Amino acid sequence: MSDVGGTAGPAMPGLVGRGADLAFIRSFFGNPVVTGAALLLSGEAGVGKTAVLDEVAGAAERDGVRVLRAQGVQFEADIAYSGLNQLLLPLFTSFDALEPVHRDALRVAVGIGSGPAPDRLLTSTAALLLLRQVSVDTPLLLVVDDLPWVDRATTAVLGFVARRLVGSHVDFLAACRNGTDSFFESSGLTEHRIEPLDSGAAAELLRRRHPDVSPAVRRRVAAEAHGNPLALVELPAALTGDQRTTSAALPSVLPLTERLQALFASRVAGLPSGARELLLLAALDGTGDLAAVEAAAAGRAAVEDITAAAWDRLVRISPDTRRISFRHPLMGSAVVEGSTTAERRRAHQSLADVLTDHPERRAWHLGEAAAGPDEEVAGLLEHAAHLRLRRGDALGAVAALIRAAVLSPRPAPRARRLAEAAYIGAEAGGELDDASRLLEDARSVDPGSTQSLHAAAASAFLLINRDGDIGTAHRLLVGAIESGAEGGHGWDAADPALCEALHTLVLLCWYGGEAALWQPLLEILDRLVPRAPDLLRVSVETFGDPARTGPGALPRLRELLAEPHEDPSRLARASAYADRLPEIREANLRLIEQGRAGTAPARHHVGALMHLGIDYYHLGRWDDAARCAAEGHALCEQYDLGFCAWYFDYVQAAVQAARGEAEAAAQAAERIVRWAAPRGAHGARYFALHALGIAALGSGDYESAYRHGSALTTPGTLAPFVPLAMWAAMDLVEAAQRTGREELAAAHAAAAGASGMPGLSPRLRMLARASQALTTPGEAGLPLFEEALAHGSPRWPFDTARVRLAHGERLRRLRAGTEARDELTRALAAFQHLGAAPWAARAASELRAAGQAVPGATDATAVLTARERPIAQLAASGLTNKQIADRLFLSHRTIGTHLYQIYRKLGISSRAALRDALNTLDAPGTRSGD
Repeated sequence: MSDVGGTAGPAMPGLVGRGADLAFIRSFFGNPVVTGAALLLSGEAGVGKTAVLDEVAGAAERDGVRVLRAQGVQFEADIAYSGLNQLLLPLFTSFDALEPVHRDALRVAVGIGSGPAPDRLLTSTAALLLLRQVSVDTPLLLVVDDLPWVDRATTAVLGFVARRLVGSHVDFLAACRNGTDSFFESSGLTEHRIEPLDSGAAAELLRRRHPDVSPAVRRRVAAEAHGNPLALVELPAALTGDQRTTSAALPSVLPLTERLQALFASRVAGLPSGARELLLLAALDGTGDLAAVEAAAAGRAAVEDITAAAWDRLVRISPDTRRISFRHPLMGSAVVEGSTTAERRRAHQSLADVLTDHPERRAWHLGEAAAGPDEEVAGLLEHAAHLRLRRGDALGAVAALIRAAVLSPRPAPRARRLAEAAYIGAEAGGELDDASRLLEDARSVDPGSTQSLHAAAASAFLLINRDGDIGTAHRLLVGAIESGAEGGHGWDAADPALCEALHTLVLLCWYGGEAALWQPLLEILDRLVPRAPDLLRVSVETFGDPARTGPGALPRLRELLAEPHEDPSRLARASAYADRLPEIREANLRLIEQGRAGTAPARHHVGALMHLGIDYYHLGRWDDAARCAAEGHALCEQYDLGFCAWYFDYVQAAVQAARGEAEAAAQAAERIVRWAAPRGAHGARYFALHALGIAALGSGDYESAYRHGSALTTPGTLAPFVPLAMWAAMDLVEAAQRTGREELAAAHAAAAGASGMPGLSPRLRMLARASQALTTPGEAGLPLFEEALAHGSPRWPFDTARVRLAHGERLRRLRAGTEARDELTRALAAFQHLGAAPWAARAASELRAAGQAVPGATDATAVLTARERPIAQLAASGLTNKQIADRLFLSHRTIGTHLYQIYRKLGISSRAALRDALNTLDAPGTRSGD
């Protein structure tokens, strides 16, 4: 009925993740043609059926509907009509409106009258008549919760009533638990299943209800709860203070609150001992491997002993796949909660004894079975952690290392394992709070552990993400690497801790953006024996100073890209400046999907979004790039990864700059600078400069574009270890040329051409050749433009269109009208498709100047600013640039820049056309800007 759902929308967003369910219920009861309906909600225990009922009931009451409620209660299930008493007692003053026979039957049934028990059909009819009669004045909604616990007599009446509501102003909404027998006959009624919450809604519910719980712990709770709202709300309440703030302190099976125990444990307590042991083994194994569970219980219990549990719907057993699973996500926790410490240790040991072919699982069970320190088991757990890390399970590796540390008899190995756990948690998992606590634990166990490579690398991550600076983090890590050579790693290229530290050092050097930071790393690489690992060496050569060392690394990079990707994030990093990101796109997309599903570490998820955002930007898929940036920002906030957030600011700024959203791009660039400046992260600041340069070029502010470009690299050279200088090479050449710095423009074009930039990728070769074409005057530059465009591709639509625009401008000035119009038309189409408004306006202006009408192309910027207006008027009066500059106290280069922008806006190409253009602009119906 429309009364229940029509206007209830504004109140319903408070119920997390149930928008679709509530919309369905509103539409179901909102049919204006057929009134009176019955709907049955079903779902697992704790899935939130009661919350949905409450939300619907509250919305109905706000809409003037009278709500009658009843709830099944276990101890009243044998009291006839106890549920009807709850439901109809509020209407007892209306009983007298019924015929005496019906009135008396209802009075006896609900316990307010005396006499023999009424006939059930008579009672059912009386209840239906009463409800229909009362609803004539006020619509009714009957809400019944926990239907399986409603007494048998009441369920018979409710079933009778629910099938006879069509045409009335009465609606019926009830809820029952999956897998629970009920006397209610539901055949013929519509049933709507309430499913567990999806991952996003589960995370939001946890954030709202438990804001004090750390993100890492919330993710663990979400994984255990499987979207069950009751579990999401209750599980954190059973944790201690330490457990609420760090995932490292969590047990392998989460404890239950009293409420959850009451809901689940009672169903386990009554099972035979053999069944309870099998369920305990299944819960602790956690893989569903029925063969392992049977083998571990051999001689004490058999699978037949679990039949009662399967019959009671506690577990599912698949004879075909030999799998066992708990029907409710918390049933396994209830089984563990009801066992003793001795029983759990015995179960873990039994599982370890039969899992000899599964070293990771065996090590974990041995660790849980251990009653005290055991170096052998600790070593097995450490090995298992490394196996998990190779599979990308960073959080599993951290948990295994922490358990290994707990079992380590001596301080030094314990501290080393804790430090490695801290590093993995920070580098791959993004668990910075956990990493900080683990480092503190390592220091307290062994004060000398702070110089270990893993501790130093973890400290570096913590430094740059918080208030530290790149220089300090760099010195800390270089010092730890050099001090660890004697009696430690010995420059062994196969030492995993040394390799991890060096990969971290690569990142720190790149963040710093200064050649001096790279020198110690290059010296260290030369010391490694027998030689530096391929991915590490390629990363340094293509990620550090690719304009000089990148081309030589390409053959090995191609080989690495052709191999299975053990670490897509690092391989993508090595591929970025060589324009090879498309070759690793599928791996990045898989990482992102795994991250969204909670099966990939946060840092890998964020890293994949970074690289995919850049990939999409160069592809011209700017909306997709912006979506990557938005998702990345949200993840950085969720995981407190501030040292990654600036990269997504850059992706946003680059897209906004190219689209002409200069103010938004400037704001994003400012956020980058604010983060980078106090940390000495010059590498990040270069990205801000690049975005600002694109925005300035698009708006025709060539002086600002030159200033940004020359701050990124000195004109005439591609700054060493500033790889972004390659991307900005043509920008700086164009800005220098437009501002009258022809010699510097030529010098920079020559530097780009002489560097390794043309040998890295076709796109970079195109930009280098186009830079040389821009600075080669007259017809001599045309072959260079053609050569540049021969390397162009639809894969890089923005860069290719910019080169076409420059080529078309040159052709127009050389009066090659047909060829100019062809190039400009293609450039305009590309810019319009991309949404690059200022570049499209410039191409349209050039096309008009080349004598071609541009249908539908309007120049939104054809209004002069307050500064441009007097410059245009003075130029139209015949003054030179220098005379105008003296008059307005500006430089003659600034005047030249403004005049170029004025010509573009007005669609003219010379001073001679200025007077007529200004007269047209001042004509009635045309206004000038301010």
